[in-house]
Amino acid sequence: MTLRKISASQIYTNRGLPLTNAVLVVDPAGVIVSLDPLENHDPASVEKYEGILTPGFVNAHCHLELSHMKGKVSTGTGLVKFIEGVVSLRGSDQEEIQTAIDAADEEMWQGGIVAVGDICNKPDTFARKDISPIHYHSFVEMFDFWQDHLAQKTFEEYKSVYDNLTDKEGHRRSAVPHAPYSVSRTLFRLLNDLNSEGTSISIHNQETLAEELMFRDKSGDFLTLFGKFGFTYDHFEPTNQSSIHYAIQNMDPRHHSLFVHNTLTNANDVKVTVDWNPNSYWVSCPNANLYIENRLPDYQMFLATGAQVCLGTDSLTSNWQLSILEEIKTIRKYQSFVPQADIIRWATLNGAKALNIADQYGSLEVGKAPGINLISVNSAGEIDTSSNVQKVI
Repeated sequence: MTLRKISASQIYTNRGLPLTNAVLVVDPAGVIVSLDPLENHDPASVEKYEGILTPGFVNAHCHLELSHMKGKVSTGTGLVKFIEGVVSLRGSDQEEIQTAIDAADEEMWQGGIVAVGDICNKPDTFARKDISPIHYHSFVEMFDFWQDHLAQKTFEEYKSVYDNLTDKEGHRRSAVPHAPYSVSRTLFRLLNDLNSEGTSISIHNQETLAEELMFRDKSGDFLTLFGKFGFTYDHFEPTNQSSIHYAIQNMDPRHHSLFVHNTLTNANDVKVTVDWNPNSYWVSCPNANLYIENRLPDYQMFLATGAQVCLGTDSLTSNWQLSILEEIKTIRKYQSFVPQADIIRWATLNGAKALNIADQYGSLEVGKAPGINLISVNSAGEIDTSSNVQKVI
């Protein structure tokens, strides 16, 4: 058996401080056999790289099935207009859809992404997932626009998508609510009954002011938008609280709960949610936030509260690429106070924990096969706008 011995300027294992003068010994299956001092090995036997080594990236939020919509929806419109654009432009030739899915999956793999939490409304991505080297957790997403009389019909429609998924080679699935503003209590109950205890559940959260206004005082653009879809909201009673309170009142705390976007989330929202479920994760998609709303979450608050932050790309409808490194760069550019080690943890270990796959992914430890990425850095050892990523394993 031929072992590879891999070293770099620094190694971010996610278990303690970054290492220097260290070697990862890896078997042909990508499993880490040992992590040794460099001096223990003949220098001629070691692959030595300039830059930093990290575990493979985990993309905690993606919509792979929307890859054919790249560039079709304008930037900076706000979420409500964005949703209108997706609804009106989503339809396309099936061959075009499949070609875009295949290319996007390959883009993620070549960009160092080893696992993805992927939102599905249709079965379009399932064939690609069956052959992809990426580990997928498919979130089959449901919404009934707060119309209780449609909940059962909606559930049955999307349950057929869920049933078409296989758990091939460890790929996982769960049925999930779209967002607080689009899911009735009845549909929440149906979802809770379907999912097995301890799975991962994803929900879009606090992405725009319109969502908060809807719950606080029954105002804002969502009610106008849903009226255009033919729905009435006479039955809707505002809660005078942020939307996440409605979500956690109706979700199951026995799962790993992924809250996605969190652009308007505050410290009290985090506290209330973590008290409800310690296995709560806050998935940030900074480039999508800039693409749609032109604003970023409060990362200082996330650091101060100790929130378990993950990174996602969202879809090519709302992003220029599917690259976790580009998400890291955006945070480094606009929120440079976030420590590099924290961002790397967000991009790797926290996502693995959120998807319940940290036994295999997210950290460089003996016995794991997490993938190994090499990231170029500047003279100070920092990731910057010129950094790139190379898959080592």
